[in-house]
Amino acid sequence: MAESLLPGEAPVSLNEARSWLRLGATVDDAVVAGLVRAATNICEAFIGQWLIVRAGEEILPLVAGTFQPTARPIVAIDAVDLLLPDGGAETLGTGDYRTIIGRDGTARVTIGDPGGAARVRAAYRAGMADGANAVPEAIRQGIIRMTQHLHDARDGTGAAPPAAIAALWQPWRRLTLGSGR
Repeated sequence: MAESLLPGEAPVSLNEARSWLRLGATVDDAVVAGLVRAATNICEAFIGQWLIVRAGEEILPLVAGTFQPTARPIVAIDAVDLLLPDGGAETLGTGDYRTIIGRDGTARVTIGDPGGAARVRAAYRAGMADGANAVPEAIRQGIIRMTQHLHDARDGTGAAPPAAIAALWQPWRRLTLGSGR
């Protein structure tokens, strides 16, 4: 699983969420901020893409000299380390590997000479927008509505999220069939 090194900027501000929830003063700010983060995580899991560009890192299997980061959409591969069988690591220079980023944001990295390495540690940047204002408004609206749903359900009501949320996010959903490895 891809791990973001930085939490990333929220695509919905605390003030936007508080206004949508019709909350007054800043009494519940920590709770609302947590709900916005949770709603953002749910959105990213549903659409299969990171929203705002941030750094990520993961350890991946190296198969036939290639690997594919799981986060999408990849913006750039920043560093690649071969993880050697003896427990050491070898940092590769940019000329030691080739990156191809597809239209769908998936990346395939090919290493010229992987030696005996069976795994790599890849550092990269991924995300569909440079900042909150560049996130499509339908996605932001879905996050606000999911925040509302989570806020309303905090006392244990078991209602499912409104179907409108999935409808707002559906055009950006990217699915994969297997790992492609």
